[in-house]
Amino acid sequence: MTIQEFKSYAKNQLQNSPSPDLDIQVILEHFLKLSKTQILLNKDKNLSELEIATLSDAIAKRKSGLPVAYITNCKEFFGYDFFVNPDVLIPKPDTEILVEKAIDFIIAKIENNSDKIFTICDMCTGSGCIAISVFRTLLDSHKIPLSKMPKFTLVDISEKALQIAKKNAESLCSKEELCNFHFIKSNLFENIQYSYDVILTNPPYIPHSMVQKLLQDGRSEPVLALDGDITLFGERAKTADGKEKDDGLEIIRNLIPQCKSHLSPMGIVLMETGEYNAEETSQIAKNYGFKTEIFTDLENQLRVVVME
Repeated sequence: MTIQEFKSYAKNQLQNSPSPDLDIQVILEHFLKLSKTQILLNKDKNLSELEIATLSDAIAKRKSGLPVAYITNCKEFFGYDFFVNPDVLIPKPDTEILVEKAIDFIIAKIENNSDKIFTICDMCTGSGCIAISVFRTLLDSHKIPLSKMPKFTLVDISEKALQIAKKNAESLCSKEELCNFHFIKSNLFENIQYSYDVILTNPPYIPHSMVQKLLQDGRSEPVLALDGDITLFGERAKTADGKEKDDGLEIIRNLIPQCKSHLSPMGIVLMETGEYNAEETSQIAKNYGFKTEIFTDLENQLRVVVME
C-alpha cells in the first residue's frame, strides 16, 4: 500500500470526522516522521507492514472519536509542542488569549519594578501549557534575562496532570531554566501558603449538563478538568433548596475568594471562563472587591476575565 492509497483508505474510514484530511495529514506526519511536502513528494512510496499497522491503529482510534492529539501525544500551543494524554485537557487556541494578555501584564509589571523577582501561580495547570508558554515567550523574546525571570508555581489537584506538566517543563526548558518552576498538588489553594503577584488559571467552568454532551464524541478529556459544578469535596453542587447547580461556576465561586487571599498587593488574576458565564464570573469577582475587565477570544466570544 502506498501513502496515497493509505490516505484514500483512511478518508473512507473517517467519514464522520469533521476534519478527515487534517486528521490524516497530522497522523501521517507524526508516525512517518515526514513533513507535509515530503508526504506529497513520496505519495507513491510503499509503506512497510509495520507502518501500515501503526497508521491503521491510529486511524481506528480516531474513528472511535479519540482526538488526534491523544493519538500522537502531542499538541502545538502558542508555538510550542506539548505532550498530552487523556489525563489532561488538550490545549485550545482560545486559551492563547490568556497567555497573550498575561505576557503583556507581566512585562508591564517588570518594567515598572525591574529590581523585583515576580511570582506567578498557574492554578489548575493541567499540561502546564499556560505557565510554560508564558515563561518561554518571555525568555525567548530576550526582553527579560533568566536572572530576572518570574518564579512559577504550577498547581493541580491531579497528580497525573502534575507529572505531565513536569514532563513538558523538562522537555521545553533547560536544567538551569527549570529552577524557575515549582509544582504543588493541591485542591485549589488548600496546600498553598504563599501569595503571588500574578495568578493565571483555566479552571473547570463547563456546566454539568454540557459536559457529557461534549464527551459524546469520544474525545476522552478528563471530566475533572471540565465540570465546573463540583464542590471542593468532589460532590455535585446544590442550591440552598437542594436543587443541583448547572451554571459551571461552583469551582470559580470557591476559587475567586481564594485568589483574593493569595494575591500580593497590586497583584492581578487572569482567569479563563466560558462565553456563557464570563459576565457572572466578573460579577462574582466584583463582589470580592476586584476591578474587572473581560477580553474576547478568536471568535469574539467572552473568554478571559482580568481581576485587579
